[in-house]
Amino acid sequence: MTKTETANLPETMAQIHRVAEAGADLVRVAVPRHEDVEALKTIVRESPIPIIADIHFNHTLAIKAIEAGAHCIRLNPGNIGGPEKVAEVVAVAKRHEVPIRVGVNSGSLPKHLRDMEFTDPVGALVSAAEETVALMESLDFGDFKVSMKSTSVPNTIASNRLLSQRIPYPLHLGVTEAGTKWTGSLKSAVGLGTLLADGIGDTVRISLSTFHAEEEVKVAWEILKALKLREKGPVLIACPTCGRLQFDMDSVVQEVEQRLTAYDDPIEVSVLGCAVNGIGEARHADFGITGAKDAGMIFSKGEPLKKVPTADLVDELFKEIDRYYASGKQVVRDEREAAEATQWLSENEDLSAMTPERLAQLEKDKTREEQDRLAAEAAGEGGGNDTKKPFADETSSPTAGRRFTRAG
Repeated sequence: MTKTETANLPETMAQIHRVAEAGADLVRVAVPRHEDVEALKTIVRESPIPIIADIHFNHTLAIKAIEAGAHCIRLNPGNIGGPEKVAEVVAVAKRHEVPIRVGVNSGSLPKHLRDMEFTDPVGALVSAAEETVALMESLDFGDFKVSMKSTSVPNTIASNRLLSQRIPYPLHLGVTEAGTKWTGSLKSAVGLGTLLADGIGDTVRISLSTFHAEEEVKVAWEILKALKLREKGPVLIACPTCGRLQFDMDSVVQEVEQRLTAYDDPIEVSVLGCAVNGIGEARHADFGITGAKDAGMIFSKGEPLKKVPTADLVDELFKEIDRYYASGKQVVRDEREAAEATQWLSENEDLSAMTPERLAQLEKDKTREEQDRLAAEAAGEGGGNDTKKPFADETSSPTAGRRFTRAG
């Protein structure tokens, strides 16, 4: 949602273009005055994405916004003046074939449900939403979606879960007045992420206390990308760092993240702070780096590409990424450089670390040993105390050459 006075056309249009560039599919603008309705005519004509007019209290503004060309309007029947005025708006929306988002907020419930908000906040939200749906259906209007927003994350989750089982209409998700960029992003990620992971929700809005509307769009995209619901641009994977860290990973991650904004392709790029787990935990990444005090390694899909000085890791990483695109999305591998990187990895990797790959190998070895034992017993070779124990291949052991040696 834009943060500007809608009637301020230059500022409003500039912000709309920024949110569109950030990846917004829709943008909502506040329409609290008649001057905003006049500006809306130009905004609708020049906007690169559909415009939703946000209306409260004044149903006349809602009607004028529809007539001004708004692609959708946001209406809260609880504060618009009663069913009769809602009916007037719906009649105009029908005539112009404009959809409506009917919104229910914990802070603006109908009067008869306000006491219930303190005893059963989830029930109050759901009741308000169901009353709104019933009103729309009584007006023979089905082109609408419903939103129920609360400042409480648990109430937002519970109410939307409940309503999704009771109505067949699309749901718009959001945690209202979520807070600052930091706290608001976390609350939104928990609330919306939980619902989206359950398959609930059709559109989303992140509500942050910031004048930069594009920041809300960026957070929304990260939530969608994390759940694999949408793809847009690269995905950055970065380890949390620990006492093994030997180089300035904070600045490296920030630089990699910033430089990745120049790429549109949804590639995965990993930054590992050390070689303790090798590259197993980022084996799926299209490209990645892992570093040590004086040198590091660039890899692709789990395979070493080259060893480079730590100071050159970021530049060399992007050289490889650019080479990949220049070659028609083919990884270009220099065998000599790859061999040198593999040697570096073997010298720096912690061979006792239980990576997913090592655990899988141990499980595979265990299964093979059990199959061999059963086969031996079936062939009459088993029995007795002199049965030889299966030999564990030293090369498959995570402690190979580190603590003890298994004899055959």
